[in-house]
Amino acid sequence: MTGTGESAPTTGEAVRSQVRAFLDENFDCDISLRTWLERLADSGWASPQWPARWFGKGLPADLAAVAFDEFRKAKAPGPPAGLGRMLAAPTIIAHGTDEKKQRFVRRILTGADAWCQLFSEPGAGSDLASLQTRAEPDGDECVVNGQKVWTSGAHGADLGMLLARTDVGVPKHCGLTCFAFEMDQPGVEVRPLKQMTGDAQFAEVFFTGARVPAANVIGDLNGGWRVAMTTLMNERAGLGAGSGLGFPISAPAGRRIQQQLEQPVGEFLASGMSTTIAAASAGAMVGGNMQLLLLLAKARGRDGDGNVRQQIARLYTLSQLNRWNGLRAREAAKAGQRAGPAASAGKLMASHIARQWRETAMTIAGGDGMLAGPDGPLSGGVARQSLFAPAPSIYGGSDQVQRNIIGERVLGLPKDPDIFRDVPFRDLRAGTQPKPAS
Repeated sequence: MTGTGESAPTTGEAVRSQVRAFLDENFDCDISLRTWLERLADSGWASPQWPARWFGKGLPADLAAVAFDEFRKAKAPGPPAGLGRMLAAPTIIAHGTDEKKQRFVRRILTGADAWCQLFSEPGAGSDLASLQTRAEPDGDECVVNGQKVWTSGAHGADLGMLLARTDVGVPKHCGLTCFAFEMDQPGVEVRPLKQMTGDAQFAEVFFTGARVPAANVIGDLNGGWRVAMTTLMNERAGLGAGSGLGFPISAPAGRRIQQQLEQPVGEFLASGMSTTIAAASAGAMVGGNMQLLLLLAKARGRDGDGNVRQQIARLYTLSQLNRWNGLRAREAAKAGQRAGPAASAGKLMASHIARQWRETAMTIAGGDGMLAGPDGPLSGGVARQSLFAPAPSIYGGSDQVQRNIIGERVLGLPKDPDIFRDVPFRDLRAGTQPKPAS
């Protein structure tokens, strides 16, 4: 828990004043990155929108944005921006015991642990409740057997948010449990999945007699569906908001790269900023970088083309609308409201933005946009983003799933009929159909 004793600011100027005072006292390019991240985590400024009791300041989204702006001006690196901070920590804060919050959340902010999300399976993607991976009690532990797929960052993760079946005698939504699962152990095999972009950001994970302490349950035993919904709502809100609120430069995370945390902050910034620019130039963005497209249009003499200008204006409009929607979703979540519809609308919009970025970039680049090498537009970034553009419509809940949520929760349309929803899982085949009569 944070223990600064400093009251939460209530105005933008007060936020700027407190952040500048913190930076003046604590930010030093000669200290190690680890020391800086520890100071940042304990101050509450690493994630100021989180509860003040749990490493935040309890700020609304607009004031948190002001804080991040001050850190941006100082070029101060922030905590890792991966799934630990985006999904695991908010879920643990919402459902974990105080002991688990203290145990896991700070380590996420200081870069000590990297997390992945162990949800989807070959037969349980959009219908997540059909998952087959089992966690069976064995003394003070559970033995895990099964398979996960499309696991982002699994190769370098220390822990995973594991959703597994712990009771087959109840309907499929009722027998699931969420665990904080140690990835570095016997019985866990991670196999990278290569994408058509050439990257391998995803992996499939196999569990064969792996173990997880019963004390690592997040939420309640057999109450994992509720916990998973919190995780998924945070995921959709985060993906829908694009880059969202946060530091422009993020630290690395995980036990495998702890040596990097020992380098001075100044050295990290020198390498980290160039890496950030290179990644953006390579097209490694989901929502699309407007500035890159404007520079590309000017460099190719297309900034005066009416069609190009119209495409850029459309992309800008979609991005701004989605940013505002993301702020609304965050505020709803902070007020204890369900962010499902707003998060789903943002996630759906992110798919449109990714495709619009592709269309805009290809309009500017023309046939050269197909060049994937370093001599292609944006060092091959246009080609990579064009190949990557369909992905946001699938991961984090497909476009079809988001439309169902909006239809049911906003428009009041009836749910799709599911005659097997109340059938015990052990009586189902692949979680969706009844077993054939013997």
